[in-house]
Amino acid sequence: MNTVTNKKAIKGGEFLIRESEANEIFTPEEFSEEQVMMAQATKDFIDTEITPNSKKIDGHDWELVENIFKKAGELGLLGISVPEEKGGLGMSFNTSMLIADVFGEAGSFSTTYGAHTGIGTLPIMYYGNDAQKDKYLPLLASGEWAAAYALTEPDAGSDANSGKTKAVLSDDGSHYLLTGQKMWISNAGFADLFIVFAKIEDDKNHTAFIVEKSFGGITMNEEEEKLGIKGSSTRQVFFTDCKVPVENMLSERGNGFKIAVNILNIGRAKLGAGVLGGCRAVINYATTYAKERKQFKQPIANFGAIKQKLAQMTTKTYVIESMCYRAGQNIEDHTEDLLVGGMDEAKAKLKGVEQFAIECAILKVFGSEVLDFVVDEGVQVYGGMGFSAEAPVERAYRDARISRIYEGTNEINRMLLVGMMIKRAMKGELDIVSPAMDVAKELTSVPSFETIDTSILFNVEKDILKRLKKAALMVAGRAVQVFEAKINDQQEILMNVADMLIQIYAAESTILRTEKMVEDKGEEACKQQINIAKVFIREAAEVIATAGREAIGGIATGDEQKVMLMGLKRFTKYDLENVHMLRRELADAVIEKEAYPFFII
Repeated sequence: MNTVTNKKAIKGGEFLIRESEANEIFTPEEFSEEQVMMAQATKDFIDTEITPNSKKIDGHDWELVENIFKKAGELGLLGISVPEEKGGLGMSFNTSMLIADVFGEAGSFSTTYGAHTGIGTLPIMYYGNDAQKDKYLPLLASGEWAAAYALTEPDAGSDANSGKTKAVLSDDGSHYLLTGQKMWISNAGFADLFIVFAKIEDDKNHTAFIVEKSFGGITMNEEEEKLGIKGSSTRQVFFTDCKVPVENMLSERGNGFKIAVNILNIGRAKLGAGVLGGCRAVINYATTYAKERKQFKQPIANFGAIKQKLAQMTTKTYVIESMCYRAGQNIEDHTEDLLVGGMDEAKAKLKGVEQFAIECAILKVFGSEVLDFVVDEGVQVYGGMGFSAEAPVERAYRDARISRIYEGTNEINRMLLVGMMIKRAMKGELDIVSPAMDVAKELTSVPSFETIDTSILFNVEKDILKRLKKAALMVAGRAVQVFEAKINDQQEILMNVADMLIQIYAAESTILRTEKMVEDKGEEACKQQINIAKVFIREAAEVIATAGREAIGGIATGDEQKVMLMGLKRFTKYDLENVHMLRRELADAVIEKEAYPFFII
């Protein structure tokens, strides 16, 4: 398989203005034998320990959950990212994405796993001093201790920095007394350690603390009764004069908000990957059921309406799969460049993720919405049985809903990713202004009638992609010109632009992954992946056209509006393909395998 070649350092957000090539991205087909074996071991663990016990886990059998958690630690699954010298496996960022991916089918336990290995462990790994790392990371990597992350408060959700929890230094200066209330705390019921955010005196920003349960002054409400992820411990946590040694301050005073933001970036990327296992499992369940369920004297899998569902579920899963490992490798490569340049390892890893914070938000939004689509269609394939708690898709449907909320709601993430793009452009980190101006000039010029060589695979699709990028530049560029500093008040327009950017990144990732596979295996072996790329770019064009029209309606009036709408129509047009036929062919491949056919294990 071809390897990744970075002809030029790739920046986060640059996909909008840069024509990437297939040899510049990483695809899941390129994972090493060791990484595939690790993924298979994780899948075996889920099949053996979690899936057979899913009802007990959802029934709040916390002793069972803790036992499974500790077994995961014994296998090394809790220390994928933790350095070897601290008791972990010290594996790469993209490997941690892969393991999060596989854990996605573990239902409630995937939240338990993600909260511990991500927001519970990573703050210490990236921001802890040597003494803190030496003391806590081996305990967390082994599963001897479980971790929780206490940021959210009753009056501080999306505006996390408005939390009211206080930290007061003792008279002798030896410890802080923490007092406040935290809610929606995953793993709280059996956590041995909490990453807690509190404000010291009248500080504007939070400070983070490593709080051991044994410090005292910690009480909890009963387990929350939730719509989904019922087997994930979620409780309100109260700190009342909780005595925390001064040496347990994490990083520096007032650095808590920065810690929260950077750790959430990682969480967003991992969530994008973390939906994949769930998507594949539901596709597998739905396909098996469709082959077994008979109506009108034949399996419902024979019907075009069912095939359309299976194909769309598979298409969207393949797309987010393509996006995740492209972004994951970009983060890994940037981190490696910083390490080669002499940067401290922990700082380099944080900067690597921070550089691709835009892509992290894209993965979170698109991935969570793909999961919602897949589970919804999975229930629909099952029909009435899908509404029964006896069907596996019923639990999957409920568990999926939280994904659009945690790690920042999808609305917040949409506005955040556009805001970051604009901010980087204003700081000169991304030259978006020049391409946007070129597009503005093109609106009043004579359209190009150059022909495209349709005999070359993906030439047509790449031409569509190039024009979709122009559509986004046109809308985003004009919005910034019109609203200037008040652009953040135009939340509806920001979300329109976000939808355009998300679809562009998704379509490009899919085309490039498939092109790279074709170069290695040939067109015949990749026929269904080619079908996916052809169908999805056209779906993306429709989404971008709709989002663009809505945005233009809020940006321009009169003749200017007419010109922009004509430009949008030019940029989003495409030749029709028989998408029904392409989807049927894809569905037949899924039905034949009785499973999602493109994963590496």
